[in-house]
Amino acid sequence: MADSSFDIIRRDIFVCRKKCALYFIDGLVKEEAVRHVTDALLNQSGDKAEDLTKLSGLCASCVSYIEVSAVSDYDDAVSAILSGVVLLLCDGVDGCVCMDCRRYPCRGITEPENDKVLRGSRVGFVETLTVNTALIRRYVRDPRLIMSAHKVGKCSSTDVVICYMKGKADEEYLKKLERTVDGIKTDALVLSSQSLAECLIKKRWYNPFPKIKFTERPDCAAAHILEGKIAVITDNSPAVMLLPSSIFDFIQETDDFYLPPLVGTYLRIVRCTVFFLTLFLSPLWYLLISYPQWIPPWLDFIKVQEQAVMPIIFQLFVLEFAIDGLKLAALNTPSMLSGSFSIIGGLILGDFAVRVGWFVPDTIFYMAFVAIANFSQPSYELGYAFKFLRLLILLLTAIFGVYGFAGGFLIFIMLLVTNKTVGDKSYLYPLIPFDGKALGSLIIRRRKR
Repeated sequence: MADSSFDIIRRDIFVCRKKCALYFIDGLVKEEAVRHVTDALLNQSGDKAEDLTKLSGLCASCVSYIEVSAVSDYDDAVSAILSGVVLLLCDGVDGCVCMDCRRYPCRGITEPENDKVLRGSRVGFVETLTVNTALIRRYVRDPRLIMSAHKVGKCSSTDVVICYMKGKADEEYLKKLERTVDGIKTDALVLSSQSLAECLIKKRWYNPFPKIKFTERPDCAAAHILEGKIAVITDNSPAVMLLPSSIFDFIQETDDFYLPPLVGTYLRIVRCTVFFLTLFLSPLWYLLISYPQWIPPWLDFIKVQEQAVMPIIFQLFVLEFAIDGLKLAALNTPSMLSGSFSIIGGLILGDFAVRVGWFVPDTIFYMAFVAIANFSQPSYELGYAFKFLRLLILLLTAIFGVYGFAGGFLIFIMLLVTNKTVGDKSYLYPLIPFDGKALGSLIIRRRKR
């Protein structure tokens, strides 16, 4: 292995006239730590020669590094080298010594882009697992905080940590989750936390609602752990999974807790109201203009006053796709230009479409509201779940009228009720099963101490 890969380094040394070898991967170890270990081995006195014949003696008397373990299995030794551990082999000794001198490339722990706060911590998770576990330890300094290590993937052997508070987390759910993680059969977690999530979720492609909440904030993860949830941390990913997750977890924001209770409660109510309007606003408007006799006099302003070449239902669908097209274009635009590109592109295209008679101003107004209101909650996946259901309700309303609208609403309720998070927990808890105290805390932001 060392002969065919340039980055696998072998360092031959003699310790008390006995041949030994150090194996490690260049770029994944602390060079000063390896130098310190090498110097300590080379300076061993002759009276330690007997210790070099036993694996336990090597660990206890000859290796001065702190994180040391004895390994006798060849496959475990190879896996340790490939994960960045320094391996010490000594002639005549059955087994090897593993020294955890790892130093993974790591970016700064800056604030996550998609979960910023007005006040509070500016620290975010990174792609290095040990850094992420340390960040959680800074918030929860309790001996009951348990971090259970697992490995997933035949080829990748990805480190996965299940973090929970002993005595607060559901023991039965925890055991089931650990069995599921240990039983995953896959070659590699190529996409880290997303690959792990897809292994944990049962295949229900028809249900668009997200089943796992992710966070990149240590304070958010620590708060959920203290409430009894389980955090799943995957190496090479800054996103931590919080289990079990219900739909109410997705519509909360960190800012709700960093602001005073009255302000946090108001913002939470506004966010939920505006976001749920994105599901029914355009289908309900289309239903009313399709049956103008149902429109009361005080709502006459919603009637379409102008005619366009394209039917209203096609306008709504085209605008739905156009908004996503602008999002994709903004994602692939340099960051310094993306904001102005999205605004200018939307204004020019919308104004041109109205002038040439493709669209009426009403459809652009309602879809602009929907596009903006969709960002009132932080979950990208939940936004697209509502989008798919909005398109379905629009289509059913266009075909079957009021019955189609009612049928679309019933499908929305059925998908919510039948959706299950990891471990088959209820997606509507604390509504189903009902827990009045927990449900009240979701609506009213209570004081945290």
